[in-house]
Amino acid sequence: MSDRLSVFKTYKLYVGGKFPRSESGRVYEVTDSKGNWLANAPQSSRKDARDAVVAARKAFGGWAAATAYNRGQVLYRVAEMLEGRRDQFVREVADAEGLGKSKAAAVVDATVDRWVWYAGWTDKIAQVTGGGNPVAGPFFNLSSPEPTGVVAVLAPQESSFLGLVSVVAPVIATGNTAVVVASEKAPLPALSLAEVLATSDVPGGVVNVLSGRTAEIAAPLAAHQDVNAIDLAGADEVLAKELEIAAADNLKRVLRPQPVDDWTATPGTDRMTAFLETKTVWHPTGALGASGSSY
Repeated sequence: MSDRLSVFKTYKLYVGGKFPRSESGRVYEVTDSKGNWLANAPQSSRKDARDAVVAARKAFGGWAAATAYNRGQVLYRVAEMLEGRRDQFVREVADAEGLGKSKAAAVVDATVDRWVWYAGWTDKIAQVTGGGNPVAGPFFNLSSPEPTGVVAVLAPQESSFLGLVSVVAPVIATGNTAVVVASEKAPLPALSLAEVLATSDVPGGVVNVLSGRTAEIAAPLAAHQDVNAIDLAGADEVLAKELEIAAADNLKRVLRPQPVDDWTATPGTDRMTAFLETKTVWHPTGALGASGSSY
């Protein structure tokens, strides 16, 4: 028998491209579906939530200004890195969701595919949601989508990895930055995803990952004046109502919880368009030559 001691992993938050412990110094026990201890996860505080918003706002300008093609490349790189750490995520998803190895592997594969799917949408969503508008006058009238800004995302509680990616990827694919509150009972896949983001090409601050008590972290995010939108996927009905009331103070966009029977189903474009603004530009047309044709 080996006398080697195992090296236990220390899970940390991910804020601004760095891995801090919680400002409060608190942790909480994470267990598997059978109640067996897995790890101590950091328990985020209100201060951690505010720090994450600052980091997301700082990163927003550069990420929103990046070309859609470049964002697609970055998201595809994340998928590459996830594929390389597939075995680790299979173990973590199996423990988090009480799945057998084969089912957990199928979830991880679907998650990688979901990243690739959204990577392909980055330079196509504008073609779906934008376009030229007919007007009664000598003008061009063009509409194009733009990112909303900083989006707080409450990750689904039950689907700790595929559900998480399904709500985070569309936010950043369209040029927003995100403050993500991981599943309260199963945060480890989200905290490991942060390690993938840090070692891929995603700029620091574009995605920030917090773990802890969902209600405690979500409350300051919903009320924060520098958060532009919030996805309540991981909130129950009571919490969602409270957060929606708090979010109204600065007219945040709010995506209320929507029941999802099968996270593997094709998600469509709804979660991308939910956090897009539409900019409309008017420009006068001109005449070409004696014929009077316009351009």
